[in-house]
Amino acid sequence: MKPGGLTHGLISLLDHIPGRRFAHSLPPHLQTGRRGERAAYFYLREQGYVIVARDYRSPLHRGDIDLIGWHDQMLRFIEVKTRTSRSVASAEAAVDHAKQRQLHSLAQDFLRHLASPCQWRFDVLSVYYLENNHSPQFDLFQNAFPGEQTRY
Repeated sequence: MKPGGLTHGLISLLDHIPGRRFAHSLPPHLQTGRRGERAAYFYLREQGYVIVARDYRSPLHRGDIDLIGWHDQMLRFIEVKTRTSRSVASAEAAVDHAKQRQLHSLAQDFLRHLASPCQWRFDVLSVYYLENNHSPQFDLFQNAFPGEQTRY
C-alpha cells in the first residue's frame, strides 16, 4: 500500500457516505467532477499544500471555491476542473472571466474572516481521467489569473 493510502481510502469513504443516498441521481459529469476534486485534494497534499477548506460557499455569493490551502506561505484559492478527454477545450479554459469574477467575490468573503493579512492568489488544477485510466493526470497552473494581493 502506498504511503497515505489508508488515509486516502478513509477520507474517500467519509466523503461518500453523506452523498450516498443521492449519488445515483447525479449526472455523470457531476460524478466525474466530484471524483476529480477528491483526487485533487490528495494530489495537492502530496505537493505540500495544507488544505484548510473544501467546497467553500458564502451566503453572499453564488458558487463555491473547490479547495483553499496554504503553499509557500501564500493562501491559494484553487479551482479544480476535471475532464475525461483532452480533445475538447482544456479544463483550465473553462475558468472564463465570469467564473474568475465569481471566485474573486468568494475569495474576498473568505478573506474577511481571517484574523490577519496574507498573500493570496488563484490556482487552477486540471484533472484528466483518460482512456478509463483510474490514475488521473494533473496539470497545475499557479497564479492562473489576476488576483494576487495582500488582504488589508
